[in-house]
Amino acid sequence: MPASSFRGARALAALATTSVLTLAFALPAAAQSAPPPGANPLRIGVIGPFTGASADFGVPMLNGVQQAVDEINAGGGYLGRRLELVRKDDQADPALGLKLSQELVGEKVSATIGFCNTGVAAKAIEVYQASQTPLIIPCATGAALTSRYPGPDSYIFRTAPRDSIQAPFVVDEILARGWDKVAVFADTTGYGETGLQEVEKALSAKGLKPVHVARFGLGVKDLGAELGAARAAGANVIFSYTVGPENAVIARGRQAMDWKVAQVGGWTLSFPYFLEGAGPAAEGALMAQTFIGEPSNERRRAFLSSYTAKFKVKRIPVPMAAAQGYDAVYILVYALFGIRDGKLDGAAIKAALEGKIRTYYGVVATYDQPFTRQDKDAVTQNMLVMGVVRNGAVTFAHPEDAKRNLFVQRK
Repeated sequence: MPASSFRGARALAALATTSVLTLAFALPAAAQSAPPPGANPLRIGVIGPFTGASADFGVPMLNGVQQAVDEINAGGGYLGRRLELVRKDDQADPALGLKLSQELVGEKVSATIGFCNTGVAAKAIEVYQASQTPLIIPCATGAALTSRYPGPDSYIFRTAPRDSIQAPFVVDEILARGWDKVAVFADTTGYGETGLQEVEKALSAKGLKPVHVARFGLGVKDLGAELGAARAAGANVIFSYTVGPENAVIARGRQAMDWKVAQVGGWTLSFPYFLEGAGPAAEGALMAQTFIGEPSNERRRAFLSSYTAKFKVKRIPVPMAAAQGYDAVYILVYALFGIRDGKLDGAAIKAALEGKIRTYYGVVATYDQPFTRQDKDAVTQNMLVMGVVRNGAVTFAHPEDAKRNLFVQRK
């Protein structure tokens, strides 16, 4: 590796492992110097739902990305080049997401970080694959997104837990609690469709089938009839797969019926639309998480304090989205330091992402090699913990998970 690349990698490592309060004093003087006059910025696309119904997790994702970019730029950027974000708001609209992705590729970004909605990502990823523009997905969890193309050929990477590991993780939890009669409530989006498939697959692996399946469109206000049918079928747990307010509709409907069964699901049960929309009816809900917004170790404490100060909030609305977006930026830039000749074309960035990087001590996990030519998912099942809603907030469902979370999982 050239000396300049080595110095940059050392500076970045210091940046990512040091408390934000001492950041300016931790970096070598060379790393803190201003970029050379006239140096072109390194342009990175970021796309997601920054307004509209999915903004509750799109904005934290964007903020996590911005936080990482600002930290890296404060340390001198990438070999003296500032990182520049090119933002696109897809509003959770698949057609708009496709159009904006074409714009990003046309604007010659080196790579893109984006997509919160599985349906939007599914519509747009061909743009990145065809143009050989690496895409890192920080939020959308549909399993097929990173398996559509053969691993060695794929330019599609991800730092979020795919549904094919979330669903079995939650199924194991509910069976351990003795809940074996599962009603599945899934919306008709791409997220709901793939989630339903993964839940059915996870149950089948245990010799079970859902006792009832309810499908519904976004915006539904009343699911009383569907809940009544699930209760009549003998369900003793509700597994919901939807993106926001509809989760709260399920919880409030169950409460109105005085039906005391648990509601479980993927990470969307940690969203404000559920926590605030369901109110007391959300208590006790269980969901898969990669990151719970509690300062369980120094790097998470630094991340949380920096985010809340920078964006002037008391707590992150969806901590997982912010943390996974933040880690995606650092993983990308760490990989870039492995490109020896300075040619940052798509094929070179893809190869760098697939190789072993300098160890990145991230917020979600510690990464030595987040991706390979065959494996485009950075998050593995050992990184998941079970979250539970207590007093209107998400915390650890199991004390042992809280203790284990003192030590960041490794890939």
